[in-house]
Amino acid sequence: MRSVLVPLDIDSTLPPRGSRLHSLRGSTMGTGWSARLMLPPGVELDLEAAFERELDLVVAQMSHWDPDSLLSRYNAAPAGSWHALPPAFYEVMAYALAVREQSGGAYDPAAGALVNLWGFGPIARFDQAGFYAPDAQAVADALAHRARARVELDRAGRRLLQPGGALLDLSAVAKGYAVDRLALCLERQGVHHYLVEIGGELRGAGVKGDGQPWWVEIEGVPDADGAARPGPQAVVALHGLAVATSGDYRRYFHQAGQRRSHTLDPRSGYPIAHALASVTVLASSCMQADALSTALTVLGPDAGMAWAEARGLAARFLLRRGGALAELTSPAWRALLQ
Repeated sequence: MRSVLVPLDIDSTLPPRGSRLHSLRGSTMGTGWSARLMLPPGVELDLEAAFERELDLVVAQMSHWDPDSLLSRYNAAPAGSWHALPPAFYEVMAYALAVREQSGGAYDPAAGALVNLWGFGPIARFDQAGFYAPDAQAVADALAHRARARVELDRAGRRLLQPGGALLDLSAVAKGYAVDRLALCLERQGVHHYLVEIGGELRGAGVKGDGQPWWVEIEGVPDADGAARPGPQAVVALHGLAVATSGDYRRYFHQAGQRRSHTLDPRSGYPIAHALASVTVLASSCMQADALSTALTVLGPDAGMAWAEARGLAARFLLRRGGALAELTSPAWRALLQ
């Protein structure tokens, strides 16, 4: 059975008469991006160049793969140095730190040392020769150092303290923010009916030429060989909504018969080890959906669902149970069901 979700508030305004469906695609952040939009008549825009500028800005500021990015320079900066943040970086960092506080540390943008330790960062990767999973002492040392070198944001001055050896990793929020940048780029150009996507994270607004919303199938959980796994299905009308999914199946390795997912619990220092396979979040911005889906995945099915319910989040959890997938949904998610 397939669930269908529709926003509670629908704007029935159609694209301007004569609008044509226009598609764009490209690559960024190690994945692909795409856009479908209703282009008003007489409007000729170099949207591909505009999109590339937006994406290049996010990479130049927030990439932990680019050694010349602002984030990489911060990570390598000396202890006690303060770093002025441009508006984009500040917005993402302020939100990421807020989620860290609200989730009790289940999400932490300063967990870069742990990410590197487990082989999911830009160096000494788990899929490269010579990688060894960290032992308990290495994990404990990383946790102790992060506790001592706590990242501090001066909100009034819009600057960030490097306490010494703090390593930022914004991979669980920057991609969603980039999706929002593409959406707002279209809005500034007078395009209000669109669907934009980066690596499976999406944001949509308005409707298509036939008045139908932008229907999107919610990502499922694949088998080990990558094939689609039978399980609950859902489609959502991305009408003023964004969606992101966090799953333990994206990148992982096995250690002594145990699955080691790229989703790390910053509180314990170890990859998550519960039955939760994925979490999907619907939100007004993709940055929110991106970070919140990660935090809920780390919190797990019980604490995560309680946290989602307390905050009115529209979330769907898929759990592995007896070789099958079971679905848990929050009240805000069920309120969108049609």
